[in-house]
Amino acid sequence: MAVEQTLIIIKPDGLVKSLTGNILTRLSEAKLKIVGAKALKVSRELAEKHYEHLKGKPFFEELIQYIMGELHKTNRVVAFVYEGDNAIQKVRDIVGDTNPENANPVTIRGAYGRITTSGVFENVVHASSSPEDAEKEIKLWFEPDELVTTIYPVKKITLEKVSKLVWE
Repeated sequence: MAVEQTLIIIKPDGLVKSLTGNILTRLSEAKLKIVGAKALKVSRELAEKHYEHLKGKPFFEELIQYIMGELHKTNRVVAFVYEGDNAIQKVRDIVGDTNPENANPVTIRGAYGRITTSGVFENVVHASSSPEDAEKEIKLWFEPDELVTTIYPVKKITLEKVSKLVWE
């Protein structure tokens, strides 16, 4: 077995339904390590990059609005990086099929997901589907210093005239 990393996002519908604890409890069954975690607002740019492989699909705009929280009136998600042997498959087995109606009822999506009357899959979580997708997604959602281990090659750069918020 190979040590892998995977990105998991608790989507806005999961947060609105207060499912974070339930989801983390279920994910703990995989016996993996959390190496990154954060709550964040999803910008349109981030949403479009995350779903760029679906650009051009008729549901693309609704998907962007969904992950940005516009459909659930909350502008936040919680993202995690899990690491361990066979992490991607272990998590996907617990998460279940993308389509909540096809998901095994004992999986996260089977238990908590639904398809709205307008046809939106409210599947509560995102989980990486392959090592290549995991690397792309983790690099998109996390900076290297937001993870407790270095999982991909990094380089140090010096930035000038960078402004950021700091505590007063």
